[in-house]
Amino acid sequence: MSALSVSMHDGVAVVTFDLPGEPVNKFSKAVIADFVAVFDQLERDTSVVGAVLISGKPDTFIAGADIDGFLEFTSAADATRESAEGHKLMDRLEHGRVPWVAAINGACLGGGLETSLACAYRIVADSPRTVLALPEVQLGLIPGAGGTQRLPRTVGLQAALDMILTGKNVRAKKALQSGLADEMVHPNILRETAIRRARELGTGKLPRVRPRKSSLLDGNPLGRAVVFRQARAMTLKKSRGHYPALLAALEAVAAGYHGSVADGFATEARLFGEMAFTPVSRQLVFLFYATTSLKKDTGVSGDAPPPKKVEKIGVLGTGFMGAGIAAVSAMQGVAVRFKDTQHAAVAKGLAAVRDVLNERLKKKQVTRQQFADQLSLVSGTVDYTGFSNVPLLIEAVFEDLAVKHAVLKEAEAVLPPGAIFATNTSTIPIHKIAAASRDASRVVGMHFFSPVHKMPLLEVIVTPQTAPDVVATTVAFGRKLGKTVIVVNDAPGFYVNRILAPYINEAGKLLDEGARIEVIDTAMLDYGFPVGPVTLLDEVGLDVAGKSGAIMAAAFGGRLQPSATLGKVLAAGRLGRKGKKGFYLYDETGKKGGVDASVYDVTPAGSSRIDVSAADIQERLSLAMVNEAVRCVEDGILRAPRDGDIGAVFGIGFPPFRGGPLRVVDTIGAAELVKRLEALNARFPGRFEPARLLRDMAARGTTFYPTKGKPV
Repeated sequence: MSALSVSMHDGVAVVTFDLPGEPVNKFSKAVIADFVAVFDQLERDTSVVGAVLISGKPDTFIAGADIDGFLEFTSAADATRESAEGHKLMDRLEHGRVPWVAAINGACLGGGLETSLACAYRIVADSPRTVLALPEVQLGLIPGAGGTQRLPRTVGLQAALDMILTGKNVRAKKALQSGLADEMVHPNILRETAIRRARELGTGKLPRVRPRKSSLLDGNPLGRAVVFRQARAMTLKKSRGHYPALLAALEAVAAGYHGSVADGFATEARLFGEMAFTPVSRQLVFLFYATTSLKKDTGVSGDAPPPKKVEKIGVLGTGFMGAGIAAVSAMQGVAVRFKDTQHAAVAKGLAAVRDVLNERLKKKQVTRQQFADQLSLVSGTVDYTGFSNVPLLIEAVFEDLAVKHAVLKEAEAVLPPGAIFATNTSTIPIHKIAAASRDASRVVGMHFFSPVHKMPLLEVIVTPQTAPDVVATTVAFGRKLGKTVIVVNDAPGFYVNRILAPYINEAGKLLDEGARIEVIDTAMLDYGFPVGPVTLLDEVGLDVAGKSGAIMAAAFGGRLQPSATLGKVLAAGRLGRKGKKGFYLYDETGKKGGVDASVYDVTPAGSSRIDVSAADIQERLSLAMVNEAVRCVEDGILRAPRDGDIGAVFGIGFPPFRGGPLRVVDTIGAAELVKRLEALNARFPGRFEPARLLRDMAARGTTFYPTKGKPV
């Protein structure tokens, strides 16, 4: 079946893109063949004066290329040829006899935006679902169908580089303001307006070539040189050189200014091919497949019961985490009944919800009316009124088992039959909390990460008693909140905090030995983490880290024994950023400064410091985490290696270009990894003993993931 259908409207051809059997429109070889056939048909038919490209999907214009096609490339030359073919297609769209209008409603991404840029006119629907972006760098690629050449000519050099180098979404109104769109209309009149504009273009009433956005810097070589130099410096500072596609994108855009039009497109095709075969792109494409497959996972093995519809929730605890959960729920149109024991605490929680929602208003991500509507969904109470019809209650009270038992018993007395009690805990095993329930099958863990409205991961923790419908409903609700959800089995530390423990501990051990704070943090920033481990300790709070460390040590013994430094610094009254005193200096607003050198005096090594190489720091910390992730597979904490890699990347910022800790095993090789761990274990007995599963994989020569075809 063709992905394209054509209908005629008084000389205007309306071409509807509706890919059969798929939720979104995307380009494949078959779809490109359909476009070529339609171009041929319309170019021959002289009665056609204009054409409209519109989507038959409700929320998507075109989502980009079918990533499955990238797996067919056997060399960089293959990818370069594919890009060059895309250029030919877009050239026909731009320079053919028939002028085209792109009628954009919903997501217009990657190749979709490149297609619209080749059209003579772009109209966007005034809808929150309308977003335009070139997200190729998120796959370690650059735009390959002319995006690096046409976008700068359309919106100007600076705006184009901002979009290409970040992959950021541009909403309809901003697209209109920047020149990315020529017109914005209500979705109900998008089609008829597009037909009218196509006719006006075809009859000459509307000029086919119109002035485009540019700045003073765009218009002269010296100004452009400044823009490119600043963009390169900022890119290297943020990426630390780990993402070659960013520099390749800069090179492709620059080629369009420094040479001929043909040179620009040829450079884009060549660099697209080169980037498609970098190790970074392979890992980022793996993450794309992993997250895509995870979205289809119900969290239940075998036939899953349908999830229950959740349109209202209860949240117990109006502190930082509870307020974050309430806010993200309201953002998705879910009513929230917010409870605490004191009116002042409820008021403070509601104010915190307002602050989170107001942040979106300030950034113009929502209208004032949407902000008001979302805020009105959250109501507070000091008793359990309004909880009798709540299908899901999320508890976010103090991390104390007795307190959690008390609120569980109170809540069960008022919740409707079959309601789910979800506990947001990061340290207490779920089965211990569920022990106080009259029906342990309705108790589940929902481990949100802080801050809730920014962190993408949600760990759903299940016990052997958790009912399948509880799991399915909790997973579905987590996705409704926009979270990436992994399901893990109950155990101390669950998954994310468990693999974080040896990483943090090893940083502490380095401090015990006398390593410098800034050297440790810089080494792990260079490895690819978004923040250094010592900075992370300050951010999380040394008291929280101390409590979590004690729990992990009690569960796993000396292997996960926290450093002496953590205990001594905590005993000295340093809590980290929240106490404005930790390993780093903080001003009155909590803004981080440099290292607080006085902290060395309370560490085992005192003020004496030693030199440790970045390579040694990186190996010790990263392999401690990797080895623990393998143990989690071995112990059955994870349902699949995919979940372990997604959890590490989205939960604690494991470098995406490395794919995740279990992908690191496949990249390095189990045998080589065992060798490195044994060498470390000889230096630090007991901390780096290779996981049994890792030794087995080394002996058998196996990997966590397929070596050919789809990576997941």
